[in-house]
Amino acid sequence: MSLSANPFESDAFGAIQLTAAINRLPNNYGVLGAMKLFPPKPVTMQNIAVEMRDGLLAMLPTVPRGAPATVGVHGKRKMRSFIIPHIPHEDVIKAEEIQGLRAFGQENQMETYANVLAMRLNDMRNKHAITLEWLRMGALKGVILDADGSTIYDLYNEFNITQKVVDFAFSNAATDVKKVCLDLKRYIEDNLKGEISKGVQAMVSAEFFDALTGHKKVQEAWALWQDGQALRADQRDGFDFAGITFVEYRGQASDKDGTVRKFIESGQGHAFPTGTNQCFSTYFAPADFMETVNTLGQELYAKQEPAKYNRGTDLHTQSNPLPMCHRPELLVKLTMS
Repeated sequence: MSLSANPFESDAFGAIQLTAAINRLPNNYGVLGAMKLFPPKPVTMQNIAVEMRDGLLAMLPTVPRGAPATVGVHGKRKMRSFIIPHIPHEDVIKAEEIQGLRAFGQENQMETYANVLAMRLNDMRNKHAITLEWLRMGALKGVILDADGSTIYDLYNEFNITQKVVDFAFSNAATDVKKVCLDLKRYIEDNLKGEISKGVQAMVSAEFFDALTGHKKVQEAWALWQDGQALRADQRDGFDFAGITFVEYRGQASDKDGTVRKFIESGQGHAFPTGTNQCFSTYFAPADFMETVNTLGQELYAKQEPAKYNRGTDLHTQSNPLPMCHRPELLVKLTMS
């Protein structure tokens, strides 16, 4: 595309095409996204309703033939409504950024609007991606936080559930770490109540991971397994102990004021069931554009319009995501005393 071409006269730069383009860009950040723990669920509304049913499982008594049968008792249903957060972001491409600029990696070819647009959309997508990771980690912890650390939704309060906390007490050399892990798994298994699970995983801070793998009981157990090879290897991507996979998670990002926020606090961790059917989801609402009204939401949207006096291009991206844990009683906070 030449420098003199008008991007607003080409269908390639329309809202639909730009939205498709930004959603095709690779996601450069997102451990939870790569795990596919929060599958996308597009919706047509700006809010969702989550229904919780307290399932009851009871043994049936025997009765004499001809006697009245037992009557089914059904669990109570609770409905919670959630407004899906709206996250817009804007940037600008100025004419002076393109005029006279040599294309990246080229000696004689001048930069084009299409190339600059692609780079800018990539930067904007990465900001949305790390924001979505932050929201998903909040849902995994049971408290979804905004970029400034304020609470968007406390799922424990919303569903009237007390958060489960397990202290591993690593400072005590006599702590039976295996027993703590097994009790943690038993708690999750007891609270599945009809949900399925393939196992238990824990995302933990570096401090927690080091304390776990350095604990006397853990080292003694692993010393007998393959001549202690596991303790000499870097297993931060997945250290299996007593049926729980511990993964060191070092995600962090800065907010607009430059404050760095760790996605998992130092010395803490968060355990959850894996392979569930309906425990986790990410809801995506449609953008607030006329052409997207009552359509299924997409992960990201992108639009452009000419700046004042046509001195550049204003870019607008937005995402409307709500990662959700429908069963916060299955989330366990890990601490180390």
